[in-house]
Amino acid sequence: MADFYQTGLVATLHRLGCRSLDSLESDLSVFARVQPIALVLPALYSEFEGPAMPRILEEVSKVPYLSQVVVALGSADARQFADARQRVQGLHPHVRVVWNDGPRIQKIYSDLREMHLTVSENGKGRSCWLAYGYVLACGRGKIIALHDCDIINYSRELLARLCYPVADLRIDYVFAKGYYARVAGRMYGRATRLLVAPLVRALENVIGYHPFLVYLESFRYPLAGEVCMYADLARINRIPADWGLEVGVLSEVYRNFSANRICQVDLCDNYEHKHQSLSADDAQKGLMRMAVDIAKTLFRTLAAEGVELSGGAFRTLQAQYVRAAEDMITRYHADAMVNGLGFDRHAEEEAVDAFSRGLRLAAESFLADPLGQPLIPNWNRVVAAIPDIYNRLNEAVEFDNT
Repeated sequence: MADFYQTGLVATLHRLGCRSLDSLESDLSVFARVQPIALVLPALYSEFEGPAMPRILEEVSKVPYLSQVVVALGSADARQFADARQRVQGLHPHVRVVWNDGPRIQKIYSDLREMHLTVSENGKGRSCWLAYGYVLACGRGKIIALHDCDIINYSRELLARLCYPVADLRIDYVFAKGYYARVAGRMYGRATRLLVAPLVRALENVIGYHPFLVYLESFRYPLAGEVCMYADLARINRIPADWGLEVGVLSEVYRNFSANRICQVDLCDNYEHKHQSLSADDAQKGLMRMAVDIAKTLFRTLAAEGVELSGGAFRTLQAQYVRAAEDMITRYHADAMVNGLGFDRHAEEEAVDAFSRGLRLAAESFLADPLGQPLIPNWNRVVAAIPDIYNRLNEAVEFDNT
């Protein structure tokens, strides 16, 4: 039986039938006349040299309803930037590569710091934030869609399904979060399965009912990098710069909009991208760094919601988390057996041990500095400090792309 069940605070939009891609794109082409859709692609230069990005560019070049495509390029020198520009030529009549490491964009970052606006260090969060600013500066998009650039089995149907709930005014959602299965002979998505899901349940046991936790638990894949939103959200939302980006974005959307205008949408039957190493002994790398950053973002969000988190509460939380995660492993093991999937229970237990240590590090960091690194300010705040920032940003990107 098809899954049509609705749970939690946010609407879940399933894959229930066999609607054709042509039908989806035909509707989106009509919707886009009223609400133009911009696509942001946050990419490292190394992704242009892998198998995923060429396929993504080929598929995006066939999309009929986009008003612009913005490639937010990170970790690229001048030669690599020129190569990336060459590779996206012909992708779209209005495609631009935002060179985050280039001198003109770096000058903008410097100007922001002079006005005491925290823009953090280079990373996906800052790249996305700047790309959003460029879309706002251009005025070409009322809707912004974003997805990662390491999706090996990418199809433009993913983009169509992501955009549809926000683009169709009859549905009236302002924010859509993608979700999907992460299965390729075994279960992937360890950070979601073994960290976020049991951590949220453990927090519910420790601090009791809280609407933000109910909201967060409603998402089937809270760490998915695929989102679509009204451009106004990019204007008013603040963004974390670290691995807490996805949870931080969800918390900002929760803060600024009713859950009735937020949804999650099933994007594809399966999703395959690069897998992060666990790096259990190094909290600065891989999934361990992700675990620490996600937990810190979650703790600080709850503190901002008025939840008091003490040292004793964190000790209890760590024990509750381990129990909840072990219960999850038992369920995943049974699910894998029923479906004939490989399942390394020892590796799953090792991941939980590592994440538990990550929670302890995150708790220590939070107790030492409850505010932590400031979020990147929203674009309303930036414009208030530098009224001509959109002109500066527009000129910098256009100059780099000529």
